[in-house]
Amino acid sequence: MKIALDVMGGDFAPRNPLLGAMGALQAYPDIMLFLVGDQDQIADEFWRHGGRHFADRVEFVHATQVVAMDDQAIESVRQKRDSSISRCVRLVKEGKADALVSAGHTGAVVAAATILLRTLPGIPRAGIATVIPTEHKRFLLIDSGANIDSDPTHLLGYAIMGSIYSRELLHVVNPCVGLLSIGTEDAKGNELTKQAFKLLAQAGINFSGNVEGHDLFENPVDVVVCDGFVGNVVLKTAESIAKAVMHWLRSELGQNPLRMLGAYLARGAFLSVKQKASYEEYGGALLLGVNGTCIIAHGASTPKAIGNAIRIAREAITQNVNNRIIQEMRRHCEAKSEDTAASRA
Repeated sequence: MKIALDVMGGDFAPRNPLLGAMGALQAYPDIMLFLVGDQDQIADEFWRHGGRHFADRVEFVHATQVVAMDDQAIESVRQKRDSSISRCVRLVKEGKADALVSAGHTGAVVAAATILLRTLPGIPRAGIATVIPTEHKRFLLIDSGANIDSDPTHLLGYAIMGSIYSRELLHVVNPCVGLLSIGTEDAKGNELTKQAFKLLAQAGINFSGNVEGHDLFENPVDVVVCDGFVGNVVLKTAESIAKAVMHWLRSELGQNPLRMLGAYLARGAFLSVKQKASYEEYGGALLLGVNGTCIIAHGASTPKAIGNAIRIAREAITQNVNNRIIQEMRRHCEAKSEDTAASRA
């Protein structure tokens, strides 16, 4: 398996992507990596950290430009054609790489993948699928930021793609899909969710209806569908709450010796909670719906997070997720055509 890694993407590039790459190369002997970026800079860093052990499984791909976090997404694709992000996407487009991983500018990755790779047949818009942990299980949030303006057919595509991801990568036998809204009743929500509800109810998926914000962590479904604006707000709010809770705990537990002793005795439980809530464990989010495998990692990704993002790319390739999406969309379109013909008759 050949995976292109944007070594210049992220807050701690190129060090963290390179260390993450070496961890993945050690963990997965069946992968080969294209290390994309300023070749002189990344090669020096790679060899300095012991990359010689993986010399036969890496290839450096030079890129003269980097997409800055304040760059406009579409403009970055047009004006920075030799950026590390665009180089990674082109490696996938040309069939040289099976997947790409980037912790860089999310909008630029989405724009480059959509423009250069195009969407899969039957999929109008790609969506970012993010795995979020809860007390007893994990759920998939889609879209978590690829498209801030969506129509009901986009949400239908998200639901179908999310079901496939949940089944193939999270190993949920019959994923339950919920539509994020402001009430569980069918008539609740804005015009987008009302129209999307009708489409999802007829889509042939395991659709449970509307879910509210408090349901996400108290009684989660397997796949939560929403537009990218709402999804991104949910994702960043959840991240900030997790950080705030950990900060409150550290502050309160350090108030006196008795609390500090209790914290020491319960340190195993605290570490377990921290691990469950950490984005590092989940690596990155899969951009579902484009004609290629694209993983978007957190901008502050540690080497461990980068390694897990590469793992997600490897699993998506192994499970042939895109072909399964194409097949599912084809079945959906055929069933819709049959229903239309029957109603006319």
